[in-house]
Amino acid sequence: MPGSTKVRELDAVVIGAGFSGLFMNHRLRDTLGLDVQVIEAGSDVGGTWYWNRYPGARCDSEAYMYCFGFDRDLMQQWEWSGKYPEQPEILRYLGHVADRFDLRRNTSFNTRVRSAHFHEESNRWDVETDAGERYRSRFVITAIGCLSTGQIPDFRGRDTFTGEAYHTGAWPHEGVDFAGKKVAVIGTGSSGVQSIPVIARQADHLTVFQRTPQYMIPARHGNVDKAVLDEIKKEYDTIYDKARHSTGGFPYDVQDRSAFDVEDAERRRILEEGWEMGGFKFMFSTFSDLRTSLTASELAGEFIRGKIRETVNDPELAQKLLPLDHPFGSKRILIDTDYFETYNRDNVELVDINAEPIVEITETGITAGDTHHDVDVIVYATGFDAMTGSFNRIDIRGLDGQRLKDKWAAGPRTYLGLTSAGFPNLFMITGPGSPSVLSNMPISIEQHVEMISGIVSHLDRNELELIEAEVRAEDAWVEHVNEVAEPTMFMHANSWYLGANIPGKPRVFMPYAGGVGAYRQHCDKVVANGYEGFTLSPGSVKA
Repeated sequence: MPGSTKVRELDAVVIGAGFSGLFMNHRLRDTLGLDVQVIEAGSDVGGTWYWNRYPGARCDSEAYMYCFGFDRDLMQQWEWSGKYPEQPEILRYLGHVADRFDLRRNTSFNTRVRSAHFHEESNRWDVETDAGERYRSRFVITAIGCLSTGQIPDFRGRDTFTGEAYHTGAWPHEGVDFAGKKVAVIGTGSSGVQSIPVIARQADHLTVFQRTPQYMIPARHGNVDKAVLDEIKKEYDTIYDKARHSTGGFPYDVQDRSAFDVEDAERRRILEEGWEMGGFKFMFSTFSDLRTSLTASELAGEFIRGKIRETVNDPELAQKLLPLDHPFGSKRILIDTDYFETYNRDNVELVDINAEPIVEITETGITAGDTHHDVDVIVYATGFDAMTGSFNRIDIRGLDGQRLKDKWAAGPRTYLGLTSAGFPNLFMITGPGSPSVLSNMPISIEQHVEMISGIVSHLDRNELELIEAEVRAEDAWVEHVNEVAEPTMFMHANSWYLGANIPGKPRVFMPYAGGVGAYRQHCDKVVANGYEGFTLSPGSVKA
């Protein structure tokens, strides 16, 4: 940076202006009265929902729970139109929140944080952006999302393709016209599953390149009667309290029964009932051991495979769509609308790239096995460098110049998914080691923002300058995260939860699988015990 560039002194820099950044900004600036600067790569607020505008994009959490709970008037006044919130509506909601609390006025848009370095002489973070802005801040809070860094496999010849190519996580804001075009979608994760039915209805021909067949639960998406939402609003306090102490951040009644507590006919009836309810209720409202017992998981898996066979008309095609290489619940459970029905369309083709691997991408299409598929558009629904990818894009350095990327080279190490030893006054909203992607995100986000706000307030009340996670506490937390994950289905598949979708990335289970309620109890205990596991100090953290 040029020496003449002015350095602005701040209390806090918040990186990101999605759900996390908006609420963090509001809490620090408006509640605690701090001088805060938010830095956002997009041209407006929205975070994940600013970038992910692909056809069919929506959230898998029900709309009435996918929103902020910190402001009662906001909760009562906003009206959701459907069972699940779709991307345009979520973006409007977050824009409304930004307007309501005037959260844009201290936000730099179209700007990325290039580096954040802690300096022990000043006990401050020096933050630099790609726009040449420089800040010296007491606190840095990352609100960068868990699924924000898209990744595309390094297919041979990828750059030679002369048609249109898009990643679902960086979709053109003006949209894409598929009419009359031959389209390829590579990937059948969440964004692929949501976009494929919509693209199929628009395109002349759609070829889906599938690596992993998926278990899916029907969303049962549709408009919601306003009278139903009005009744929910009357009970919002109770509903949110239940969600905050639940397993997944949802106010669902979790059934404490095994799949083997009932006879075959009753088990089938319960699974059918869950199937008709749709969404995550299938997991939470049927049997409690679907997440921990391979045999119970297999019963649910075979039930879903039966549904696929019933839905897809061509038995040979249905067989290709059956998930057989991983148990139900070991990967992200996908919530779909008309996904399997789409394969009954005459203009849709499925390529199993396990049998016919993608050899190369050419100027005019994709060669898989011995077949070349001419296409006009390639949609990469190939996922993200989850949990750690966005951290690695920033040059974050803590004590003694240690790079966070280097510390995490063998897998992320955090205390509570909130901080990392050696990086004082750096907080991570829904970082690795917290429930994050295994939960209804706004519930987890609000809890982290409230905890960070509480820490900052505690430091100021007690004339303390710094807080840093202790190495022993961090080691114990990492061990606990692994212990909790070990007996679950998550350890029985190569998923992005373990970084398996990124070549060379360490295989470490990154989120906390113990549940939102249990995690909250851990955090509450830490606070009640005087921030147990942290070192709080009035000055230098170095001995």
